[in-house]
Amino acid sequence: MSPRQTGAASAELTELLLQLVAVDSVNPTLVPGGAGEAAISGFVADWLERAGLGVSVDEIAPGRSNVIGVARGSGGGRTLLLNAHTDTVGVAGMARPHEPWLEDGRLYGRGAYDMKAGLAAAMLALASVRGLAGDLVLAAVVDEEAAGSGTEALIASGFQADAAIVPEPTELNVAIAHKGFVGFEIETTGRAAHGSRPERGIDAIARMGPVLVELLALADRLREGGGHRLLGPGSVHASLIEGGQEFSSYPERCLLTGEWRTLPGQLPGEIEVELLEVIARSGIGAELRTLFTGDPLETSEDEEIVRLVHGHAGTAIVGVPYWADSALLAAAGIPTVIFGPRGGGEHEIVEWVELASVELLRDVLVATAKDFCRAIR
Repeated sequence: MSPRQTGAASAELTELLLQLVAVDSVNPTLVPGGAGEAAISGFVADWLERAGLGVSVDEIAPGRSNVIGVARGSGGGRTLLLNAHTDTVGVAGMARPHEPWLEDGRLYGRGAYDMKAGLAAAMLALASVRGLAGDLVLAAVVDEEAAGSGTEALIASGFQADAAIVPEPTELNVAIAHKGFVGFEIETTGRAAHGSRPERGIDAIARMGPVLVELLALADRLREGGGHRLLGPGSVHASLIEGGQEFSSYPERCLLTGEWRTLPGQLPGEIEVELLEVIARSGIGAELRTLFTGDPLETSEDEEIVRLVHGHAGTAIVGVPYWADSALLAAAGIPTVIFGPRGGGEHEIVEWVELASVELLRDVLVATAKDFCRAIR
């Protein structure tokens, strides 16, 4: 079957994805008490071993292990990495998140789309390739949904590859760019006092008002800007706000948590300067703190891995709005492309993936590996 053709998914792929979705792997960093990745890492490692592949397990935190599978080449070729995360977000509001079901060519359940379909396609690709000169490697990593510590540990271990594919959802388009993020806090202070003593109190929550007005104005300016050719404009928003002691007192503190979605070429230091200007324009004394950052991604269309995946997929070159481990791989000097299945409902209460698209994903991964991992002349 040509990679560009679609049809019914194989029984092997369907069964593997059913088994993966049935394993609870809710990220415990996101959801206290979440099951974590221990069970699914064990499942993936056992499956790869039964398929005759080289397997190593790297515990990066108690009960949280990356699984590295290798289809070893004959030598003299390049290494291609398939990077797929094993954790999922929470399941609040879902009727049966880990009892997957099939309906009209779709498979439903938590993680089906984000991204156990990509993991299943990568596992099957690894098991089916033969006659490569270079190595095809699968990194089934933990913690992508929170801090990316799984891929960070992979890179810190000294792992090297000549290119990478991250099979996150892309609707079978070839994604070469995504946004980054900067998480921040702005804090205003007041003076606590009894509500009946306005001459003594200073309202920290009310003092946050002008800051919010300026933040909204900045968001409007970003939205009206030209932005990136594949990603559009950046964005900034207020995410959380808290403050006060009780209803009968003037609040002495108000804390705003926000997020800025950044574009390729924007640096965290530049974002911090603009947020300080927001505070200055508000006329209110406030403190700014940067919490965490994630780099944007932009891979050149001239990179061979982009040309190969695009050629085998026959779909559009796009940008995607979400952040992924792809940014960490690119920052480590590994040219990276994102290519994944069709579906919907990621992080929602009804999540599904189109099975035929997962079959096509597997075929494109195999075809790309055969071309990329060839002997170097």
